[in-house]
Amino acid sequence: MRGLTGAAGSAGSIGIAGSAGASGLTGLTGSEGPPGSPGTPGPVGLTGANGSKGITGSTGPAGPNGATGSTGETGFSGPIGPKGTTGNTGFTGPIGPEGEKGTTGSTGALGPEGPKGNTGALGPEGPTGPRGATGPEGPPGLRAYAEFFAVMPPDNGATVAPGAPVQFPQDGPTTGTITRLSASKFVLPSIGTYSVNFSVSVTEAGQLVLGLDSGSGVVELPYTVYGRATGTSQIAGDALVMTTAANSTVELRNPAGNTPALTITPLAGGAHPAVASIVIQQLG
Repeated sequence: MRGLTGAAGSAGSIGIAGSAGASGLTGLTGSEGPPGSPGTPGPVGLTGANGSKGITGSTGPAGPNGATGSTGETGFSGPIGPKGTTGNTGFTGPIGPEGEKGTTGSTGALGPEGPKGNTGALGPEGPTGPRGATGPEGPPGLRAYAEFFAVMPPDNGATVAPGAPVQFPQDGPTTGTITRLSASKFVLPSIGTYSVNFSVSVTEAGQLVLGLDSGSGVVELPYTVYGRATGTSQIAGDALVMTTAANSTVELRNPAGNTPALTITPLAGGAHPAVASIVIQQLG
């Protein structure tokens, strides 16, 4: 705020007026005398002194700043001015003289191999060459199989003693690879794994087991023992046999040490001859 104005000073006093000069005596009328000399002016009164200046008031405190106003919106961009005209193309300077030939650079490194080209068209078939010699016979395929069977009657007319094999004297379907050595022994031609399935109708309670001969005599395979305790029915089994020697033989036996001898039942279950069979398949 602005300070208060001081009071005005008092006006100076007016000076005293000078006294008037004394009047001359009225002369005789006569000739006009010379004019009298003017009276002396009184002195000018003194000018009164100026009043003292009032005290300047103290400056008031500054008022608070007002709030900042919000920013105004950005104005629109002015339009793009027109493109200036393209200047004239300068003149082509004269071709300078040919420089000296530089020295030949060293050979660069071999670049990467390019992509493989498309396969060319198949050429004409050449003449047939001479027939080669016949190679040795390979091992039998995985589809080698054979079935051997017996019909009662008349096959297996006698009982099968303990340690003796069941007879399967007749040939069923076969690939010709798995063959018979006798009525009861069958040849497994190559080293591998064979599936052996059998079914035989017997009259007594009993057992049957597969026996494998790898060249040193028949060995009964304990994991292939199948049997029945009572009644008159078939003994059937399904086992895998692994060979370690080519041309091993397999047979189906009444296990050694068992009693009694087994009767292969004729006309089992009806009026027709019953079949006992063994089916051998090479798996690998």
